[in-house]
Amino acid sequence: MLRIITERTEARAELRRICDRTHDERVVHKEATVREVIQAVQRQGDRALLHYTSEFDGQTLKPEELRVSGSELDAAYQQVSKELLDAIRLARVQVEAFHRQRVPKSWVQFGENEVVLGKRYTPVDRAGLYVPGGRAAYPSTVLMNAIPAKVAGVPRIVMCTPPGPDKTLNPAVLVAAQEAGVTEIYRVGGAQAIAALAYGTQTIPNVHVITGPGNIYVTLAKKLVYGTVGIDSLAGPSEVLVIADSQANPVHVAADLLAQAEHDPLAAAILITPDGNLAKQVVAEVENQLAEHPRRTLTEKAIAHYGVAIVVESLEVAAELSNEFAPEHLELEIAEPWDLLPQIRHAGAIFLGNSTPEAVGDYLAGPNHTLPTSGAARYASALSVEVFMKHSSLIQYSPKALQKVAGAIEVLAQAEGLPSHAESVRLRRENL
Repeated sequence: MLRIITERTEARAELRRICDRTHDERVVHKEATVREVIQAVQRQGDRALLHYTSEFDGQTLKPEELRVSGSELDAAYQQVSKELLDAIRLARVQVEAFHRQRVPKSWVQFGENEVVLGKRYTPVDRAGLYVPGGRAAYPSTVLMNAIPAKVAGVPRIVMCTPPGPDKTLNPAVLVAAQEAGVTEIYRVGGAQAIAALAYGTQTIPNVHVITGPGNIYVTLAKKLVYGTVGIDSLAGPSEVLVIADSQANPVHVAADLLAQAEHDPLAAAILITPDGNLAKQVVAEVENQLAEHPRRTLTEKAIAHYGVAIVVESLEVAAELSNEFAPEHLELEIAEPWDLLPQIRHAGAIFLGNSTPEAVGDYLAGPNHTLPTSGAARYASALSVEVFMKHSSLIQYSPKALQKVAGAIEVLAQAEGLPSHAESVRLRRENL
């Protein structure tokens, strides 16, 4: 049952509880396990990957089966419907078009006295993508992670995903990977896959950036290898916060809440509204739509533990509570969403109006669906092309320009107790 809260103090406490739902003592024990897995992969390479794939995924692989073969990739196209292939290709076009607008441009500035300054952007050499398996297949996740890397110009894009029954991989995932420009795919998942991408094994190359969501073990592994490689973020369970007014359709609002809850038992589905009647209607409609839901057990658990309807005095208060929660997905199902938008400060993605369900962004609107969770939207952003690029500063001084600032540099260097810094400038100044 979706609970209704009308008292603001209680609402704030409940939002804090939901935001912190993965912070518990069990994480400490999981981290010890993940650290052990990472160290084993570092020492033993492929042998550790095969061992953990057998132990955790129940699949016995040979070393040569780690990499997905060309014949498997070709066969995947025969296993997906034309409608699904067309949808994947439409999503690819939309997502690629959006991310091409975000490619940072190198620049050079010519100043006085022949001073040249600039930035030069270049892609990483190798990117690693993690695509989860388990409860569902996620071709959309493949597109959202691979396309920004491709647009950035990364020459080698490596993907890891756990094997299913009989060592198989979902054909839609394999097709999406090929459509998005992934260069090689490995059937390995969990913390061991992250370790392989970070440190390399006999079969899997080490990469420079790892992106993609996963379970708590994957997230902890990304946390532990950060520094050896770059990562996109530490993703937590998914969440949606819907701000709705009296003009919102309770059937649609309920469907949007359930669309989030069906992801995971830890997924959060939150409604904030100034209309108490709407809250009651949404609660009833959630129960109605759950009755025949194909993933009822999982979805019902998420709604029971991390679902809530909060009734507030105004849309302004709703925006205030939303900012405190900083949701991954924020839906503004209100009559004038653009009027409220200036009051929204923290959200991973914002869906405006009653005709823009989160599913639009999940699949093919264009903006990335890999978003900050658990309050990280206060300081973090969606996955973008920039994650797969880095920039180098460009600096050139003419003799005249160096002469002009040499004295200041020498003074600063001496003040920091670095005489050779000062000497490197002084010697040049004397030669001039």
